[in-house]
Formats: sequence, structure tokens, C-alpha cells
Amino acid sequence: MAERRYDYIVVGAGSAGCALANRLSENGRWRVLLLEAGPKSHWLSPMPVSFAKLIDNPAANWCYRAEPDEGSGGRSIPIPRGRVLGGSSSINGLVFVRGQRIDYDTWAQFGNRGWSYDDLLPVFRRMEHFESGADEWRAQGGPLRVSEVPDESPLYEALFRAGVEAGLPHNPDYNGESLEGICKTQATISRGRRMSAAHCYLKPARGRANLEVTTGALASRLLLDGKRCTGVRYRRNGRDEEALAAREVVLCGGSINSPQLLELSGIGRPEVLGEHGIDVAHELPGVGENLSDHMAPRVIWRLKPRGATYNERARGLGLVWQVIRYATTGGGFLSLPSAPVLAFLRSREGLDAPDVQLHFAPYAIRGPTDRSLLPEPGMTCTAYILRPDSRGSIHIRSRDPSEAPAIRLNFLSDPLDRRVLVDSVRWVRKIVGASAMDDFRDFEMKPGAEVESDDEIVEWIRATAETAFHPVGTCKMGQDPMAVVDERLRVRGMESLRIADGSIMPTLVSGNTNAACIMIGEKASEMMLADAA
Repeated sequence: MAERRYDYIVVGAGSAGCALANRLSENGRWRVLLLEAGPKSHWLSPMPVSFAKLIDNPAANWCYRAEPDEGSGGRSIPIPRGRVLGGSSSINGLVFVRGQRIDYDTWAQFGNRGWSYDDLLPVFRRMEHFESGADEWRAQGGPLRVSEVPDESPLYEALFRAGVEAGLPHNPDYNGESLEGICKTQATISRGRRMSAAHCYLKPARGRANLEVTTGALASRLLLDGKRCTGVRYRRNGRDEEALAAREVVLCGGSINSPQLLELSGIGRPEVLGEHGIDVAHELPGVGENLSDHMAPRVIWRLKPRGATYNERARGLGLVWQVIRYATTGGGFLSLPSAPVLAFLRSREGLDAPDVQLHFAPYAIRGPTDRSLLPEPGMTCTAYILRPDSRGSIHIRSRDPSEAPAIRLNFLSDPLDRRVLVDSVRWVRKIVGASAMDDFRDFEMKPGAEVESDDEIVEWIRATAETAFHPVGTCKMGQDPMAVVDERLRVRGMESLRIADGSIMPTLVSGNTNAACIMIGEKASEMMLADAA
């Protein structure tokens, strides 16, 4: 069996893994191996609109599915996860949201020192180059380029006026001092190109002699010497290989793959391991628990023909023009994120911070299994609770690392989640029903005006909602008995093993999770380099 030696091994070249590999190899002192199960790239990925094509494409996607459950109406909901350099940052909808102060201050309240908003703001600033300029909240000069959607449309302007009419402020920078309001989307796009973690962090580091990137390498188990992690075994080109780490192994596989690899290695809940004949190397009851995701109902409206939607502008000759425009200027429909307008709001009075996010997209597709555009002009609004209380789990089905684990979302299990999701649908109706939208609004297609009572809305959500593709929390950070890592991301009770990805989030952040995952990779490198000094 082939065997190689390094100082650090990073398992998973996703958003956090690319940032971590870049920073660990930056000073040239340490030899770093970055393992990725997927390929180097997908040809569509640089084009922002590729999220519509890669969301269910096994060439760059794990294509996971959740177990059918009551909260999802017995459906098996798709859970896309990037399987390519850059991970989900290479296939996602490109929306850039840091979250808000309450998210990170809550983490710190759980005993995670160094993770408050004030602690993390310098990390967020260090990682970004915000093309609209720097201030006390935003920065330039970092590797990750972030821009505001340049696309202009009378529909967007009508939505901004409608939001204000419904009681929301028009927020010029939701990643600045305050999250609340209706706003243009900020995206990981620059000059029409996707700014994935692979492009922004890994590409500049690939020429370093001390960084080795190995793709097509499926991690099968951690190598343990008692309670110390010494390396990783992985499958590549049909054979097993091993790599040894003199200092540390860091799992960056994400909320599905990181707990899976721990369990395959005998780290986790004894009853889960025993079910599959795996000897317990280290008991950690929180592994695979605390799964949280944004359940996302999608309200669809028929609009009046005004030439403002991509159902009108990106079909037939219009699509040809969009391709030409993108090829020559980097603009148009093909250069947009999944939603160019966002809103963050408080679902009811008395809340200290927004608890709902809305994504407005100037198009409507046929359905979750057919992503082609409808022939009629339409608009889709995706709504979700920022910090849901329902919790699920992720656990292995077998000892085979190529078999997807069982993902149980357990959506709508908490009554407050049901209440807030109903309120979020009513907020969508309030905004789109404002007089500012009179020139555009035709009628509500889904769920339809006849779905009115709370119970009817809940049942519609149960039967149709998908996820926003933001699974977190399955190796949570904390001090309680269910915590998997401590505040320095070290696996509790183990040596030389850390986790740095979305799985360590104790609770969901307020919005899309990619920015926070990159931040976690940056934060991990900061702590690891300090420990190595």
C-alpha cells in the first residue's frame, strides 16, 4: 500500500478546505496534502448560472437525498453538495451572506471563546475583496472577490419600493452594520466569473512546492494510534493509499462527509457503530446529530408581460442574445446569482433581529425535477427561517465509504418553525401584493390564493418545499456533552484531529452558509498556525 508523509492533511477541498490549505502552505514551512474525492473542475462551473445545471449533476455533485419523513410529506428531498475542487462553492447559487451579530455572539455564549461577532469581523474582512469599496465593516485586498449584482431592472426597483411599502428599510449593504431590509444581492462573482474557493484560494497556491493537491481520492478511514490521529486512508484509481500527518489531520468534508468519516473510523455513537460492526475507537455521542438546514418553500407568481423576467428574455433568440452578451461583456442572465434581490425581515414584532430571509428571482421554472423556464413571465420567491429549531441527523448506512449516509432532516418538527414559515409566506404575499407591484403582478401560481389558512399553508410547505442547501451542525462546536469539537476545532478527546467546515456550527447562521464556511477555514488556519509557532 502506497504511503506518503506530510505535516498537515486536509480532507476535503471545499470552501473551508481550500482556504485552509492556502493559509497553511503560505509560509512555506509546512508540507500540506489536500485530498478531494471529486475531479479538478467542471467546465460549466466558472459561469454563474451553472448552478442550475450542476445542482443535480453527478459529475460535480454528491447528489445526496434525504430520508423520507413526515415533515417533508414522505418525500426524499435532494441535497446537492459539491464534489469537485471548491466543493459547494463551485456549484452553488453564489449568494454571499455573512450572517448577523446574534449568530456568532450566540456561539460565543455557548462557551466558544474567540467566535463572537467582534472576534470574527476581522476574519471576514481579511478574506474578502468587496468591489464596492472598504469601510469599517467591509474590506478590499482579500482573496475572495465579492460584488453587488450589476443587473438593473424595473422589476427590481418595484420590489424595492414594495418592500419599503410593506415596512422594510432599503438596505445598501446587508453585510455591513445591519442585516435587515430589502436589497440587491452581493455575490461571489467578478466580471461575470464565479469566484469559487478553488479559484480564489487554491489556484494561487497550486504552484507552491509544499502543497500537494490530490483529486479522485475518497477518504475511507482515519488512521489512529490510540486517541491520536496519525493519517488518512483513501481510495484512488481503484486502490487503497495512505498518507501520514506529523502534526494534524483536518476534516473539511462538510456536514455530511465529516461525520461519515468519523463513524467509519470508529468515532461516534456506540450504538451507530455497533450496528455496522465497527469497533468503538472513541465515544462521541454528538457525531452526526444536531443537523440543521433551511427548509425553503418557493412561492411563484405569474407576472404581466413587461420584458422584465428571464422567462421572456432568455428563450429562443433571446437566449442566443444572452449567450452572446455573456461571451462579449460577462453580463446578462448567465452572469447572475440564483437571486438578485434579497430581503431580511422580522416575522413578528418584538424580535431583536431578522428571522426570515427571502430570495426574489426574476424567473419561474417548471418544477424541482424540470428546471427549464416556464413559457410565461414569472417570479419565484424562496423563503426560509434564518435560525430554525428543528434538528435532524446524519449517520452511516454501512462500512462502505462510497455509500451515502442516511440523512434525516426532521423538518417542521418544531412548532415554532411551522409558525414562522407560515408567516414568511404571508410576508411574501404582503410585499408582492403592495401597490408598487401593480404594474407587474398578475396572480399567484403556487401555492395559489386558495391556500390561505395556516394549516393549508403548512401542508403546502410539507408537500412541496425543498431545502436551501445549507446543512450544518453535525460535528458541533461547544462545551456540552453533545459537542464534537472545542472552540479551537479540536475533536474532543482526540489528539492531532480537527474539523473545519460547516459541520462545526452550533446553530445555523442567518443566511447562505458559504461565506461562513470560508471564514471557518480562515479561522482554523489562524489557530493552527498559532499552535505551531
